[in-house]
Amino acid sequence: MLKIGSYNIQKSIGVDARRRPERTLKVIRELDCDILALQEADKRFGLRDSTLDRHNILSDTDYRPVPFATSDRSLGWHGNAILVRNSIGILDHRRIDLPTLEPRGAVAVDLDVAGEKIRVAAMHLSLVGHFRKKQVSSLMHQLHERLDYLPTVLIGDLNEWRDSSKSLKLFEERYEVTTPGRSFPSPMPVGSLDRIITSPEFTVQQAGVHKSKTARVASDHLPVWARLSLEPAGHLPA
Repeated sequence: MLKIGSYNIQKSIGVDARRRPERTLKVIRELDCDILALQEADKRFGLRDSTLDRHNILSDTDYRPVPFATSDRSLGWHGNAILVRNSIGILDHRRIDLPTLEPRGAVAVDLDVAGEKIRVAAMHLSLVGHFRKKQVSSLMHQLHERLDYLPTVLIGDLNEWRDSSKSLKLFEERYEVTTPGRSFPSPMPVGSLDRIITSPEFTVQQAGVHKSKTARVASDHLPVWARLSLEPAGHLPA
């Protein structure tokens, strides 16, 4: 069983307007995921400094960040970062440019989880519906036309309020979309912006939203998670 999660940490600024990275790390430890995608992990402008200290992640948690950053000051790529348990092997990783009017991107990593090779891609999509569709199409093309196939999980803040949206429908030819629950805004969530999307080899055994007292304050998003089992032959028809 694999627990995977996604958390928009809003640059470690809580709904109390205070930047408290130690509070964000507390929520990360509470989640206890094997693989965790972060959005808005880095500041957006200037040197794109990370709001979480890399050394604190290594010393205070059982995680290490996948090395997507282009400088020692950042944790990810366009704010997208992935943390993996120290017991999980990192085989390969890549940054993925996405079409948009504003700086956006996705990241993907190939992992060895207890001898099984899987791929995880994390994203933070546009606020504009037209560009969300273009970004999903571009991501699908880059993952499936340029890379060897692996069982894949896509996770992140999709900025999509409706399960019936056209951008989410673009995933359905190859993936199953799971909406763990309402995750935004964190004090009183009404929107399910954060999702977990799985290829046919995975079965979602359980999914939910992490609603601890600290999580309700630490960011404007609540983290989402899912427990997955892997069936190499797949459980959906071709």
